[in-house]
Amino acid sequence: MLTIFSTPKPFVGHINIIQRNAIKSWTLLHPEVEVILFGDEEGAAEVCQEFGLRHQPEVKRHEKGPKYLNHFFDRAQEIAQHDVVCYVNCDIILMSDFVKSIARVQAAHEKFLMVGRRWDTDVTEPWAFERADWEDKLRLFARQCNLQRSPIWIDYFAFSRGLYHQKIPPFVIGRPGWDPWLIWFANSSKVPVVNATPSVMAIHQNHDYSYHAKGVQGVGTDELARRNYQLLGNWLHYQRTDSAPETLELEGLQRNWFHWSVPARQAILHAKAKTWFTLMDITRPIRHPLGLRQRAKSAGAVVSSSNGD
Repeated sequence: MLTIFSTPKPFVGHINIIQRNAIKSWTLLHPEVEVILFGDEEGAAEVCQEFGLRHQPEVKRHEKGPKYLNHFFDRAQEIAQHDVVCYVNCDIILMSDFVKSIARVQAAHEKFLMVGRRWDTDVTEPWAFERADWEDKLRLFARQCNLQRSPIWIDYFAFSRGLYHQKIPPFVIGRPGWDPWLIWFANSSKVPVVNATPSVMAIHQNHDYSYHAKGVQGVGTDELARRNYQLLGNWLHYQRTDSAPETLELEGLQRNWFHWSVPARQAILHAKAKTWFTLMDITRPIRHPLGLRQRAKSAGAVVSSSNGD
C-alpha cells in the first residue's frame, strides 16, 4: 500500500480549513494508507490525534525558520510502513484515481517516481466528505474553475522508498527549486519517471502567501529561494512533469518522446522571470508615481511561477 507524508503550516484561519480537507481526503484513499505529518506547527498535534495520523514534531530547520526538505524526506523513508511513499503538499486533495494510478505504475515498474500537475480551485469551506458523491462534486468544481496549472507546478511525488534516502541537498521547503531536482535525480538515476497528469486529478486549494512578508514574489526571489536555485544546479536540472519519459494515460503507459528537451525550455523561462523581476526592481521608482504598479504585478505573475506551497 502507501505511506503519505507532508509538513503543514499552522492550522489557523483558511489554511486550517484547506489542510484539514487535504488530510481527510488522504485518509479516505484506502484503509491501509499511512499518513505522517512532520513539524510542530500550531494545531498539528491535535489534528494528528483527531485523524489518527503519525506525528513527527521534530524537524530540522534553517536559521530563518523554513524546514529542510532532506530531513523529513529521509525520516519518512526510514519509518514508513510501506514500500511506496509519497510527499504531498498539505493543501492538495487526492481522490481514488490517485491510488489506482500508483497501482498501475507499480505493476509496470519495480522502482519509480510518479508526479503530476494540479488543478487550482477556490475551496473556502470544509468539503462535504460525508456525501457519497464528494469526488464527483469536486471534479466538477475543479473543471468549472478551469485552471490546470502548467508542468512546473508539482505538488505530489510518489516513489519507491529509498530512492532519495540521504541523497537530497539541503533545500528548504516553501521555496522553489527542489521539485525539479527530485525529477532530475530520478531521471539521472535511470529510475522510471511517470507523468500521471492524464490519470490523476490532484486538487489544489488556493491560498495566500501571507507567511512571507513579500508574498508570492518574495517566496520566489528571496535569499532562501536563491539558495535553493544554487543547490538545484545547472539548467539540465530544470525538470518538470513533462520531463518524465513515460505518461500514464487512461489506456496505459505511453512513451514521451520529447522529454529530453524540457530542461532547456525551462531554463529559458526561468531566465525570463529573473530578468522580469530585475526590471521591476529597477523601474519601481518610476512606475509607482505613474500608477503602473498593479499592471506590473499582473504581468509578472504570467512569467514567474514557483512551487512554494
